[in-house]
Amino acid sequence: MTLRLPFLAGALAAALSLNLQAAEENVLNLYSARHYQTDEKLYENFSKQTGIKINRIEGKEEELLERIKNEGANSPADVLLTVDASRLALAHELGLFAPVKSKVLESRIPANLRTDDWFSFSTRARVIVYNKSAVKAEDVQNYDDLANPKLKGQVCTRSGSHPYNLSLMASIIANQGEAKAEAWAKGVVANFARAPKGGDTDQIKAVAAGECGVTVSNTYYVARLLRSDKAEDKKVMEKVGVVWPNQKTSGTHINVSGAGMLKNAPHKAAAVKFLEYLASDEAQRYFADGNNEWPVVASVKVGNPALESLGKFKADALPVGSLAMYRAKAQILFDRANYR
Repeated sequence: MTLRLPFLAGALAAALSLNLQAAEENVLNLYSARHYQTDEKLYENFSKQTGIKINRIEGKEEELLERIKNEGANSPADVLLTVDASRLALAHELGLFAPVKSKVLESRIPANLRTDDWFSFSTRARVIVYNKSAVKAEDVQNYDDLANPKLKGQVCTRSGSHPYNLSLMASIIANQGEAKAEAWAKGVVANFARAPKGGDTDQIKAVAAGECGVTVSNTYYVARLLRSDKAEDKKVMEKVGVVWPNQKTSGTHINVSGAGMLKNAPHKAAAVKFLEYLASDEAQRYFADGNNEWPVVASVKVGNPALESLGKFKADALPVGSLAMYRAKAQILFDRANYR
């Protein structure tokens, strides 16, 4: 069962429905902020393999977190599944997760991509996308280059308050320190072609249209455009180039999609089974092939032509816990720099 709520209308009925089913055997109540149709196969196969029925509520991250807080000890939710390390970190800071001990998860998920109470199941990299007729690739080899006065009037991005950019900023703080990170943010703001707006796909299209010369984007947006059959998307990708930043230093910043078992989960055994299933070879391939993300399990081979076309790269090995640690500071520094 999947419930898609406006969160004000129908929320009580949904809560009553899940509470009734909380007492059932072989049930998992999943709160998910992943809105990808390709994830349907993930859930179907888990139920086929285990006999555990998934009841799902989908919503925006902030709404789901507020809902879990308000439900308190009576929450029917077993697992929270979402994207971005900063959002998972916020759930941890709110005390919503319970620690999970699992030899399966510890053996399959690299140490830098998990914490004691939440786990990464896929990764995406934050790359530099540039207009091939306006910007030289050699001028945008590092995130630091986005603050170079040479690019004045050329940079466009989404909001500085968006979790994707907060996580990137957190990685810069962790790798270079607060002073350099703040100077970088001010330099990027000075180079803005326009005020931040829109999502990553909007930024790529703006670069292709010449509205700006360079941006940053998560790779699955790039791969989605590469895999598109639409003529206009093909034209966009013909006009832009993609750079793996920081290959000679820290490596390209990566972010994650992940999940954790909730503190008041009524079906803890089912929750652990689900988390372990997400680390299985089969589930990992769905992440890669279905939504253009990389699996976290190194032995799983990617058969996604768009991801393969981007080539291999050196990823920043910074622990996801470090991204979480600097999330709040990242917002403070962006605010100081007027990166809105």
